[in-house]
Amino acid sequence: MVRNIALLTGGDSSEWQIALQGAENIGNALDRSRYTPYTIVLRNGHWTYTAPDGTKSELDRNDFTLPVTGRKIKLDYALIVIHGTPGEDGRLQGYLDMMGIPYSSCGFVSSVLTFDKAACKRAVAGSGIHLAKEILLNKTSEIDPAAIIAELGLPLFVKPNASGSSFGVTKVKKQNELLPAITEAFKESDQVLMEEFIEGREISCGVMIAGGKEYIFPITELVCQSEFFDYKAKYQGFSNEITPADLPEAIRKEVKRLTLIAYKRLNCRGVVRIDFIVKGETPYMIEINTIPGMSSHSIIPQQAATMGMSLTELFNLIIDETSNK
Repeated sequence: MVRNIALLTGGDSSEWQIALQGAENIGNALDRSRYTPYTIVLRNGHWTYTAPDGTKSELDRNDFTLPVTGRKIKLDYALIVIHGTPGEDGRLQGYLDMMGIPYSSCGFVSSVLTFDKAACKRAVAGSGIHLAKEILLNKTSEIDPAAIIAELGLPLFVKPNASGSSFGVTKVKKQNELLPAITEAFKESDQVLMEEFIEGREISCGVMIAGGKEYIFPITELVCQSEFFDYKAKYQGFSNEITPADLPEAIRKEVKRLTLIAYKRLNCRGVVRIDFIVKGETPYMIEINTIPGMSSHSIIPQQAATMGMSLTELFNLIIDETSNK
């Protein structure tokens, strides 16, 4: 029996158009003998499907059906390709849980936890994972730039604490850059995370558990022409992504070990990408991406291809694993 898949994409973050590219890439790769995908763009409160003839219709969120050519199509699975809200922060997962619709990503609690960078760091603390020193600000916090720099040093990173995009992230090199960077980060999130700068090699490792098997993907090194792996580096060609990364075997094993620890500790599902900075021989976990990019130039498709897995095979595994969760 061919299943009707809701390919949910778009979203309300600054990277919503990147999500559309990923959804198109996945849609082209899905096994048509098993699935019929319907791409539904979530944007500004609308959940819109555009038929091949250009006709638009809205998903009925009361019963998760789609009116198409005079009939109602029952969608029985959701494949989430949304960076930021509402796809990575638990909002969409909560709705799907209430509707009884299985979906491809981490569950509600894990999504909420991993989207909040500070909370995520607290959750993995004590598991042997090295983390950068931090200071967390609310909009009511008193800000003393000199005290912050005394604690974290320079340069330091200023980031939106809860955001699925690369916007609002600044590498601060001078004290007079700190307050403008904090202002910029508050545009993307109600809290701002400031972290010490870790000098080292930036790497990323994909991971998933499916069918009782642990898949730890080949590691990618991110060699950026910009200051860090920001929007330009991710999407505009300002980085060189090397898969597999040329790392000493001991470091490679340690990164893969820590990647799996984080995945299990945070109770993740589906495919996840975890970013690290390797300082000397020590990997520091920087970020976890519970809905990683899936466009043709994204890291997870590169890693899967390197280990001989097509996107078709990858999403067969993900859908099979998460269908009964």
